[in-house]
Amino acid sequence: MSGFTGFISKIDNKNQVIKKMTDKIKHRGPDGEDYFNDENITIGFRKLKVTSETGLGFNEDKTLIIALDGQIYNALDLKKKLIKRGHKFNTENTAEVVVHGYEEYGKDIFAKLRGMFSFVLYDFKNKELIGVRDFFGIKPIYYYHNKETFLFGSEIKSFMEHPNFEKELNEEALKPFLSFQYSVLDETFFKNVYRLNPGEYFVYKNKKVETFKYFELNITRDQRDYEKLKKELAEVLENSIDIHKKASNVEIGSYLSGGVDSSYVVSAAKPKKTFTIGFENKGFDETRLAKDLSDILKLKNYSKHIDADDFFDALPKVLYHTDEPHANLSAVPLFYLSKLAASKVKVVLSGEGADELFAGYNEYNVAGLSSLYLKLPFVMRRLIGRATQSLPSFKGKNSLMLYAKRVEDSYIGVVTIMNSEEANNILRDKFKSELTPAKILKPYYDKVKGLDNIAKKMYIDMNFWLPKDMLLKGDKMSMAHGLELRVPLLDKEVYDIASTITVNNLVKNNETKYIFRNIAHDVIPEEWAKRRKLGIPVPFSIWLKDKKYYEKVKEIFNEEFTNEIFDINILNEMLDKHYKGIENNGRKLYAIYCFLVWYKVYFIPN
Repeated sequence: MSGFTGFISKIDNKNQVIKKMTDKIKHRGPDGEDYFNDENITIGFRKLKVTSETGLGFNEDKTLIIALDGQIYNALDLKKKLIKRGHKFNTENTAEVVVHGYEEYGKDIFAKLRGMFSFVLYDFKNKELIGVRDFFGIKPIYYYHNKETFLFGSEIKSFMEHPNFEKELNEEALKPFLSFQYSVLDETFFKNVYRLNPGEYFVYKNKKVETFKYFELNITRDQRDYEKLKKELAEVLENSIDIHKKASNVEIGSYLSGGVDSSYVVSAAKPKKTFTIGFENKGFDETRLAKDLSDILKLKNYSKHIDADDFFDALPKVLYHTDEPHANLSAVPLFYLSKLAASKVKVVLSGEGADELFAGYNEYNVAGLSSLYLKLPFVMRRLIGRATQSLPSFKGKNSLMLYAKRVEDSYIGVVTIMNSEEANNILRDKFKSELTPAKILKPYYDKVKGLDNIAKKMYIDMNFWLPKDMLLKGDKMSMAHGLELRVPLLDKEVYDIASTITVNNLVKNNETKYIFRNIAHDVIPEEWAKRRKLGIPVPFSIWLKDKKYYEKVKEIFNEEFTNEIFDINILNEMLDKHYKGIENNGRKLYAIYCFLVWYKVYFIPN
């Protein structure tokens, strides 16, 4: 685990520039640094030593160089095959396995890797730079292309130390953010800076950049004997947790909430230390549940409570580390959780990925009267929805309207902050846009035509919510503290089975994540196996009814730069109605507030 940055650019003082760029991501690798610089390419690398050796890697004749962030869990198996084919290794660096694999297999090596990774590889013979991101987007990689300058790296902030980088806000990114709560477009909030998507690689050659897919998510439905499927899946899950635990020379801990995912990982891995974060507010604290399970398993649990002051104090740091605006409330407690864990260990396991692979979100389970309503013909539901729209508010109105739409027109992910009209309404003219969530998601929905609605929702979340929200905050918050985060449930071999599971084994008897919960039930108490999805609940909406925090948000809402982006009269009205208990605008206000705090961090000098 580490971080890298670099450039292909004709500038003076390359050594000084790459040192400044690499220092910007020192938090990703506090254990050392490595550099390479010649007339072709300049690379900086920060080291986090959790295995025997880390750093830049080369092939025998040094015609290839690689900078790799992450872990390759099948590196030893690949290395044995490559040695048999005549390759000679000079170090124990995992990156060297990948570079020799590229020599042997070319770009086909990308699909042979099992792990979490992003890397750049430069071919000196062909003067070609290749950047690669793992199958699910666990590790990030960005690039900037403007004229004759090409920058690449683990975090955007490193680009700002390059003299040819032009920092400019991508105005098109704001409106979609207000719907999704995270950066959605391939071009980030910085003009000409792009993120590589999961399962993609780029090729930069002759001052041109192209992107290609080496892996596509594919959901199939294979009807199989349940008990055989359960046994096979349980074995693969246990194997994945085992290899994620063992791929290290340092002690490994684990995050632990009150939910089934992390509880299962902890019960299977049995690390000596677990870590939990919570709030004092009633209904927002899982520290007791985590302590109870740790006691049952005879593990040491470390926990911390944070309050509103802690939350607001950390937010600018959190948004600095995310690089782009990010309005998932759980990012802040995750920042504190990572800090807590980093004080005791260098590597932690976590339960991300199970909800997307095994249909764990409550949005996948339509129960009660809504399930009966969905049995009506779509034409009839559409008529009911239209008729309901103009009626006064009543219990069930939102469901009647929601399920009167096709899933392609109504589902944009686990969270929807604002619809397109609401977002445009609060923005100044130059930020308004005809780009809607439906237009953004259409190419993805087109790929899953004919599949069931749960499969469609899972596909959208695997391509958007998971890499652009959940995994992004997981990587950025852990690496902010020099901590390596591993997600053993989100593994290629686990996915190969999970992607074939039929709907009736995913959502059954009004229970999400059915097969996974049953596997977990064999190793953890029933109370944990059956618990509904909570995530990390944050009482932000409650805090906003406190005058202290209401005024804190109101202050930034009325700053001069805010008025250039938003209609501040509408913002103040939304805030006042929430404060007075007239409307619950908590999530909308938080998304706006996060963008403004982020904008101040990156665009307004202190």
